[in-house]
Amino acid sequence: MPSSEKLQEIASQVRRDIVRMVHAVNSGHPGGSLGCADYFTALYFELMEHNAEKFNMSGNGEDVFILSNGHISPAFYSVLARSGYFPVDELATFRKLNSRLQGHPATEEHLPGVRVATGSLGQGISFSNGIALQKRLDGDTHFVFCNVGDGELQEGQNWEAIMFAAHNKLNRLIVTVDDNKQQIDGSTLDIMGFTDLGAKFESFGWNVAHMNGNNMDDILDTVKTVQAAAENIDKPTVIIMETEMGQGVDFMMGSHKWHGVAPNDEQLEQALAQLPETLGDY
Repeated sequence: MPSSEKLQEIASQVRRDIVRMVHAVNSGHPGGSLGCADYFTALYFELMEHNAEKFNMSGNGEDVFILSNGHISPAFYSVLARSGYFPVDELATFRKLNSRLQGHPATEEHLPGVRVATGSLGQGISFSNGIALQKRLDGDTHFVFCNVGDGELQEGQNWEAIMFAAHNKLNRLIVTVDDNKQQIDGSTLDIMGFTDLGAKFESFGWNVAHMNGNNMDDILDTVKTVQAAAENIDKPTVIIMETEMGQGVDFMMGSHKWHGVAPNDEQLEQALAQLPETLGDY
């Protein structure tokens, strides 16, 4: 069981992977990826029950993660590689021709760890509903985790899926909303602001929790508490996860401008200087 400090070290390496991957092809989405690095690290190295060596598409007998906001694939690919799903040096093929690491996760390349093609925003909760319902039918009590962006919730399909999950009492479904309050065109509050995300989910019949997605201890405590409580509730759970766009790289933090822009050579060096190398670069 990795300590909080060890998980933070892994997350630092994940952040190094993110900025290097995006820089290498001058393409990708570093801001949200950096913001979610802590949570994804906690999931794959501590919180989820999963088996990289015996990956199968069904997900039977293990926890499943669905990345609805698939554009933050650099963070997803890094934790998959670092936790053993495929060789770490394959990260160097990100967004290149014939790579299994497409800009958005896809299934036709058969990349271990990816069960659903995502990135068409608004679809992840629907996919997760189907997986959670199938697990119930199979008597599988493992969890289904789904990560969505706050701006992504402007897509109407989410709310149909949110109603479905509550109606069907999918208590093994845990959705995290990456609440960084930024999207590609600016602040989510300016574009289509939600007054109170937690209250909206609660009104749809969900259990609601909150956590700091850039604080490893809070992540571990919150998710473990939610998992333990699932036995005694008949509702799906949403965790409103506050993160900072570009977390860990000072000139990227808090700005929507780094939603989908790659760092140049000088900016890459500045970013890497702030992120300790802990597991070895690919």
